[in-house]
Amino acid sequence: MGKLHITITSITIILQIITIASLVYLVINMIEIKNSIELTINDTKTDLEKQITDNQVTNQQQIQEVTNNLMSTKASLSNQISEIKADTSSDFSGVIQDVIKGVASVGTDISQGSGFIISDNGYVITNAHVLSGGRYARVLTYESDSWRPAQLIGYDNDMDIAILKIQGNYDYLEFDNSDDVQVGEKAIALGNPLGLSFSVSEGIISAVNRLGPNNQPIYFQIDVPLNRGNSGGPLVNKRGKVIGVNNFKLQNAENLGFALESNYAKEAINKIFAEQNLSITI
Repeated sequence: MGKLHITITSITIILQIITIASLVYLVINMIEIKNSIELTINDTKTDLEKQITDNQVTNQQQIQEVTNNLMSTKASLSNQISEIKADTSSDFSGVIQDVIKGVASVGTDISQGSGFIISDNGYVITNAHVLSGGRYARVLTYESDSWRPAQLIGYDNDMDIAILKIQGNYDYLEFDNSDDVQVGEKAIALGNPLGLSFSVSEGIISAVNRLGPNNQPIYFQIDVPLNRGNSGGPLVNKRGKVIGVNNFKLQNAENLGFALESNYAKEAINKIFAEQNLSITI
């Protein structure tokens, strides 16, 4: 009987141990399952948050792209409308509204001419002969009511091009490829004829590659009226791009002017910049 009692007691203890071990194992498994569920939930939450953030970024980029496309389309349509008006009715008003902001009057103590801004930081070009003999140079921009002192950067007498610099930020004009210009194409001369600042004259390209005072065939012949004071101003096309720099006219001749073709003007400008060790090209 004693042995039987011991055996029953042992079995009971073993069963209790097994029960306790099972409960411990069950608790551990439940904790692991809980941790696994929480980890899965956190991972899922993180993935969802990342996906939401990525989607927001993508949506924002798409919205910005659509906005940029709309702005570009609007600008393109505006330019096309201005070109159509210029083609069909000789109405350059849409072009002139943008171009005139980059036109300037250039003066010294003894003379006055025209010019135009070629960079947003205030580089201005004119004819070198406009500055000849002057003790100082000054510039009047379209959106200013007072003359600004100008620094002479450099000049090329052969091409009759000079570069000035004024302080500030400005609207500026861009050059077009003068090799693409055709005889009969419409053109606009802007400048300061006879002291009448920011005047506009319209005409056509009468001929290309005419000889100039430097005996080089690099000038447009134009029927656009040029008067004293027009020198150095821009000759622009229906897109509002500079195709020439108004230079001279034949004396005792009506509507017979000449403009330095833009490709040669750019070449002279960049040469001056290089000679002055300036890291800018047009």
